[in-house]
Amino acid sequence: MTHTFSSEMRSSYVSALKTKDLDLLVIGGGITGAGIALDASSRGLSTGLLEMQDFAAGTSSRSTKLVHGGLRYLKQLEVKLVAEVGKERAVVYENAPHVTSPEWMLLPIFKDGTFGKISTSLGLNVYDRLADVRKGERRHMLSKKETLKREPLLKKEKLKGGGVYVEYRTDDARLTIEVMKEAVRRGAIAINYMKVESFLYEDGRAIGVVIVDQLSGEAHKVFAKKIVNAAGPWVDTLREQDRSKIGKHLRLSKGVHLVIDHSRFPLSQAVYFDTEKDGRMVFAIPRDGKTYIGTTDTYFEGEIANPRMTIADRDYILAAANFMFPSLHLTHNDVESSWTGLRPLIFEEGKGASEVSRKDEVFTSESGLISIAGGKLTGYRKMAERIVDSVCREIGIPVTCQTESITLSGGHVGGIDQFGSFIKEHTREGVSLGLSEAQAYSLSKLYGSNVTKVFAKLRQTKKHAEAFHLPKELLAQLRYGIEEEMVVTPIDFFNRRTGALFFNIDWVIQNKEAVLRYMKAVFEWSEEVTEKYEKELNDEIYYARTPVVCEEHSM
Repeated sequence: MTHTFSSEMRSSYVSALKTKDLDLLVIGGGITGAGIALDASSRGLSTGLLEMQDFAAGTSSRSTKLVHGGLRYLKQLEVKLVAEVGKERAVVYENAPHVTSPEWMLLPIFKDGTFGKISTSLGLNVYDRLADVRKGERRHMLSKKETLKREPLLKKEKLKGGGVYVEYRTDDARLTIEVMKEAVRRGAIAINYMKVESFLYEDGRAIGVVIVDQLSGEAHKVFAKKIVNAAGPWVDTLREQDRSKIGKHLRLSKGVHLVIDHSRFPLSQAVYFDTEKDGRMVFAIPRDGKTYIGTTDTYFEGEIANPRMTIADRDYILAAANFMFPSLHLTHNDVESSWTGLRPLIFEEGKGASEVSRKDEVFTSESGLISIAGGKLTGYRKMAERIVDSVCREIGIPVTCQTESITLSGGHVGGIDQFGSFIKEHTREGVSLGLSEAQAYSLSKLYGSNVTKVFAKLRQTKKHAEAFHLPKELLAQLRYGIEEEMVVTPIDFFNRRTGALFFNIDWVIQNKEAVLRYMKAVFEWSEEVTEKYEKELNDEIYYARTPVVCEEHSM
């Protein structure tokens, strides 16, 4: 059987899931759930995955978009965590070079600042060794002159110099999608917009779930030998349904990032700095003609599915930017877009949000439900390995983890060293199909080795594009998204599949009506359903640009 991932075949996946004798059912379609599904399916386990919203719709599309080595965890003396995530980011880079790229990060050093020259040099050196950083990417220290040459926008007052080290930038949502696609290719059945309403038990053991399709309203039962709760911020909600929320629990922390056009924030290189107000660390990172900056870290007690940026969040980040880059004079009018995400942290009495450990924890209830919470994007593969090792032991499948050497969907570009020539070659191919060089380059970077499929769609859909008044490259992306990336709604496409809601919001506004019209025709939506998705898309555009007044619990 060809393992497909098309939203047009969604009902057949539901039927397969209901009739299959699953070894493992994963609840949650973020990076943790996707990683578990890939690990399990690659070991030969019959695997299903259910996501209540879209894949990566929660925390996994709302991070700082770094597969980072965890330098900040050195401050908390989490040596083991630094060592693990440092090594893991190299694995992610090797297996998915199209969604991961090295990014030199500048850490400026100021007189009377948090970081001294000697302590920074030592800290970065320890970090390089712990994280097993490759030779050409090891830290080096800079004079004041060299620091300003690298980033002229930095404030000069009290500046003593800086240190540079390598982080890895990623597209968190696309990384999640590529992991999920690889899991599906290896036999997993993954379905979005499927909400787990309750657990099914036999002799006190969790043996299945009742799910409700959020698109059709239909209820179904799915059975499995083992169930893993990887629902991110909703982990405790499911533990409550299982009556096993005892002992440790989650405390949600909110992180906000702002996006500003490069013309207003012409950052030359990524900078990691501490704020004047409270000394917490903030990233400013250039990406695709924009600069994004964040993050905040405040405890959150609101609607989990819809965290919002407040005016205080926005002003905090703008103040941090204007303090470190004083010539900018940024105002709220410069903010093009933003995103707000929730970190599911393991609650620790008396600690502020930014002090709480980012380590993952596993809870196994009396019913046998396994819940995993906490953790970092970078550590998703090792988290999955630990979970699937445990599942394999319990159901008697003696197969070890394979994922360290599994190239993810889109990653077949000839390895890291060949990626540059791969991009050049496919940029030329895109230009020969009538795309601009910038469009062809952007698509090649976004889809990696799957760009050949997008280009094939480009050749096939020319007439359709004209009929629906859609740019031909956009329709090719949309068709690919529907057929091979389970795009169900317009916001799936504009946010989690392309990242455009954050980094190209004008393109979203320009094309949203034509995309909605096309999807209505393909899926035969009623006027009522079409209006619902149009409202959802318009709301997301509004939320990305407009803060709310109310305050949540601060640190």
